Amino acid sequence: MAEDRAPVAIVTGASRGAGRGIAAALLDAGWRVYLTGRTIVDASRNDAAGEIPVRVDHRDDAQVAALFERVVDECGRLDLLVNNAAAIHDELTGPKPFWEKPLQLADVLDVGLRSAYVASWHAAPLMVAQGRGLIAFTSSPGSVCYMHGPAYGAQKAGVDKLAADMAVDFAATGVTTVSIWMGILLTEAFCRAFDGHPDALAKTARHAETPEFTGRLIDALWRDAAAAELAGQTLIGAELAVRYGITDADGRQPPSHRDALGAPRIPSTVVVR
Repeated sequence: MAEDRAPVAIVTGASRGAGRGIAAALLDAGWRVYLTGRTIVDASRNDAAGEIPVRVDHRDDAQVAALFERVVDECGRLDLLVNNAAAIHDELTGPKPFWEKPLQLADVLDVGLRSAYVASWHAAPLMVAQGRGLIAFTSSPGSVCYMHGPAYGAQKAGVDKLAADMAVDFAATGVTTVSIWMGILLTEAFCRAFDGHPDALAKTARHAETPEFTGRLIDALWRDAAAAELAGQTLIGAELAVRYGITDADGRQPPSHRDALGAPRIPSTVVVR
């Protein structure tokens, strides 16, 4: 494959929300992006611009395998995997204890944690063979503080640990893994909750970030010749932005919520084979 061709990315769970914003930022930066989701809207709308929506249910390992086979057939390489797909139940943010919420909240441990492992398993040999690649997991401070209940917290803690442990296996291969804590996201669904209250939305937005912001961080990380020094780390997106001099769409520097919500865990350096 010619070196001057666009780098190739897969962004999982990109029909809407964070994944959609991440994919949009990568497209703006010149990437060829495969966007996965159980539902695909306007599937052929932006194909010429590098956007390739693919209907994938990440519960189905065969569908995931077919996705990676398609990418290899069409591009011959994979430079970036963004593990963002997660099964988020409508009652996730309710105040009830976990046993009074639907058992389906535990689905995030399947599509969210296991699905990230499966996608990374497919991506790994492709990236190792080409001697370079980046696997990024989207996460949140819910991995260290109580946020939305134990299933959500376990999923976020789990992907942080996937990034850390995969980095051990990827040592000296040229492949980097990181987990990125996103802040309060100004997704379409989040903004709709403020319909009729523009002042409240504006106030909240000062402490939030657009979904595209994380995509710009991931693009910068992939282009960073020193990215390997961050391998295996859980990074706060707002702090990573300072490293790269990246601001959000309005030129504002989103705040880090480290002091309010906690700091990423630092894994032990012990390796037991």
